[in-house]
Amino acid sequence: MKSASKTQLCQKEVVENAGQRLWSRQKGHAMKYHLPFSRPGQVVGLLGGSFDPPHAGHVHISREALRRFGLDQVWWLVTPGNPLKEKGPAPLSDRIAACQALLTHPRMAVSDFEAQAGTRYTAESLTAIQSARPEIRFVWLMGADNLAQFDHWKGWETILQRVPVGVLARPGQRISARMSKAARIYAPFRIKGLESRRLGRSDAPAWCFVNVPMRHISSTELRQAGNWS
Repeated sequence: MKSASKTQLCQKEVVENAGQRLWSRQKGHAMKYHLPFSRPGQVVGLLGGSFDPPHAGHVHISREALRRFGLDQVWWLVTPGNPLKEKGPAPLSDRIAACQALLTHPRMAVSDFEAQAGTRYTAESLTAIQSARPEIRFVWLMGADNLAQFDHWKGWETILQRVPVGVLARPGQRISARMSKAARIYAPFRIKGLESRRLGRSDAPAWCFVNVPMRHISSTELRQAGNWS
């Protein structure tokens, strides 16, 4: 009998950790998750991030994701903190309020689900949100810069095995993203850009890489300019 690989053990750990937290909360009836309204069978794209601060670029890629990937909604999952960043973001309540003020599209919404569920990593959050809303088809959304270093995320293969992934390419990062470890390993499961609207109804593993015009603005630039505190 073959022993489990390091990747398989990591995936198992991520799922068990998230599942244990969800089970503990449900057993004790300690929390009822507050999530945006959705109908059974809808396809919801999840755009996770610190949104420190949110800006027009986030709105732009969310609109593109709705159109290109055949989504019914896009939810912004505002994280309490980014495990890959040393310095913490602005208070969660401030970032949530800023996101809500920025979003006016009827098919986009904001959620603090990770704070509610007590999850820290994306793979854990996906396990928990799928358990909370099993009737919804979720799609994970991210920029090409994240795909380029996706294999550094904890439980990254768990993410690809659980939900379809939509990648929106940013200028200057397309080549590194396409040559990334994740892109090479999961190349057989890539959906062509011309068929991108199939992504939302595809079963994982499935991912699609689309080129979209990007707005040259970033949260880092806004912080450095003193437009966010």
